[in-house]
Amino acid sequence: MAILKQNEAGIKVPDLCREHSISSATFYKWRAKYGGMDTAMIKRLKELEDENRRLKKMYAEECLKSQIRQEALEGKW
Repeated sequence: MAILKQNEAGIKVPDLCREHSISSATFYKWRAKYGGMDTAMIKRLKELEDENRRLKKMYAEECLKSQIRQEALEGKW
C-alpha cells in the first residue's frame, strides 16, 4: 500500500522497484489489484480471501466424505 502511495505522490516506478527490490511486473500487479483502495478495503479483501479459502477447503472435505459414503453404500468396499 505504501509503495502505491509513493507512486501516486510522483515517484517513478523504476525508482520504487529498485528501492523496494521488487520487479515492475509485481508493482503493476499490485496496482491492478489494490489501486484505488484504502487500508480498510484491503484488510476486508484479505479477510474475504481467507474466508473463501477456508470455505473451499471445507467444501472439498465434505465432497470427499460424501464420495466415501456413496462408495460404501454401493458396496465398493
